[in-house]
Amino acid sequence: MEKNMDRRTFLSYLGTGAAALAAASAGLGTLEGKASAQSPTADHLFGFKTNKVSGYFEPIEASMEDKLILPRGYSYDVIAAFDDVINAAGEKFGQGADFNAFFPINGSNTRGLLVTNHEYTNQFLLGEIKDGKMTKEQIDKDLYYQGMSVIEVYQDEKGTWKMDTTSKYARRITGFTKFEFTGPAKASSALKNASTAQGTFANCSGGVTLWNTVLSCEENFSDTAAAANLPQEHYGWVVEVDPFDKSFLKKHTALGRFNHENTAMGLTADGRVVVYMGDDKRDACVYKFVSKDKYNAANGRQNSDLLAEGTLYVANLKSGKWVAVTLEALTKVLSNANFKTPTGVKGTADELKKKFQTQGDVVTNCHEAALILGGTPTDRPEDIEVSPFDNTVFICHTNNDVHGNIHGHITRIFEKDNDLGAAEFDFEIFAAGGRQSGFSSPDNLAFDSNGNLWVVTDISTSSHNKGVYTTFKNNGLFVIPTNGPSKGVAMQFASGPKECELTGPYFTPDEQTLFLSVQHPGELTTDVSKPTSMWPNRPGDSIPREAVVAVKGFKLGL
Repeated sequence: MEKNMDRRTFLSYLGTGAAALAAASAGLGTLEGKASAQSPTADHLFGFKTNKVSGYFEPIEASMEDKLILPRGYSYDVIAAFDDVINAAGEKFGQGADFNAFFPINGSNTRGLLVTNHEYTNQFLLGEIKDGKMTKEQIDKDLYYQGMSVIEVYQDEKGTWKMDTTSKYARRITGFTKFEFTGPAKASSALKNASTAQGTFANCSGGVTLWNTVLSCEENFSDTAAAANLPQEHYGWVVEVDPFDKSFLKKHTALGRFNHENTAMGLTADGRVVVYMGDDKRDACVYKFVSKDKYNAANGRQNSDLLAEGTLYVANLKSGKWVAVTLEALTKVLSNANFKTPTGVKGTADELKKKFQTQGDVVTNCHEAALILGGTPTDRPEDIEVSPFDNTVFICHTNNDVHGNIHGHITRIFEKDNDLGAAEFDFEIFAAGGRQSGFSSPDNLAFDSNGNLWVVTDISTSSHNKGVYTTFKNNGLFVIPTNGPSKGVAMQFASGPKECELTGPYFTPDEQTLFLSVQHPGELTTDVSKPTSMWPNRPGDSIPREAVVAVKGFKLGL
């Protein structure tokens, strides 16, 4: 180790093995500390029981370049980009790449299925939309290129990550794919008695279940549903797919309908499944669902049934309590003679009683129900992750310029007795965006095996390099330790190309590869023949293409 290494660089060691020994020898004490997992979680973390060094990097500076910039010693491969053929049937990789999840094949760290969400389409696919109304061809493209992609990826003998288009698993899940509803709204009047829905779209982030399936979240669904003349109530749910089984397609209504960002799954102290969720819009709430029955690993994918029955809760940050979002609780509040309709909800008590007749009505109109019951409106709660080291819950509150929270913050919830099933909690502002931290508008999260948070940012494209956002330049990826002497200190690991956001960070089990999506480069382009970005600059490309990359350069240690 160089004697003149500054503290900021030194603290960007990510592991606990050799780095901890080096720290001790330098007289600085242990680095971020090795923590032991308190309970199983199903999040973006693999391998947390190891004692290895994930890598070392010198933090980069913010950039305005039209490049994906990484620290010295790191590189990336473009695995799949918008409109690439993904299988023998000729299906195409979608647009708006977001969440990623890697599923090893036969336990491999270098071959597996990569599931990617596709959030929305843009001008590079649809072209000009005349008079604000899409043609049938544009609507069909809009539905097809959203949803999800399942592709098979592998690392070849030279270390390059590639897509295997001969895979028997590779497929698209689109706005035309049929899904089955589960839970209290299934076949209810709230869904016009429907038990199935056409397609999924507006798929933002997501999560992985304890039984090895993917939960994908429908976020800003309204415009696509309206353009395609589809029932609004059929969208805004959490969907579940099995990467290895194309017939397994569900929408879980017990988890509520709103602008879902992601899911984070864990277990209560008594073994029930918990799913944390955020509603990504201004003045919206944070939720958790607790299953009625207990998780049994031996049941495998049958555990999916646990997501059909349980209790949905909303967080009241003022009281530090989880409030049950149930018809019984709602009826009681609406029957109170002193009831006053809260901000964000329309209607009198009598009108609202008519609206909420069943639990199916409650979960379908979840945002309003939550506010009526005292859920705390917050500042765009996006990605949520449960720390497998101490059961604390991290929430990205991206921003809320209406209330002056321009740069957002990361909230950390402490459940009572470290039990994810607790009815009470405390919380802190773990890290605040702004000049002092070097990041703004936190969005997606992932943990590494040392408990560090990997955080991507989502500064609105129209605000890039302007006003109070000038110092942050392009959106990026940051590493923030959650414990130890550099707790809460953000170090920039990546900077995205022009007018993009980086999304979906996800590690392979051995943490030698980080999958990352580059979403909407060149988003402010007005003339598609003159794009403002040309990333990823592949031969033959005339437009920018959203893509998933594999970041390499992480070194294993002791």
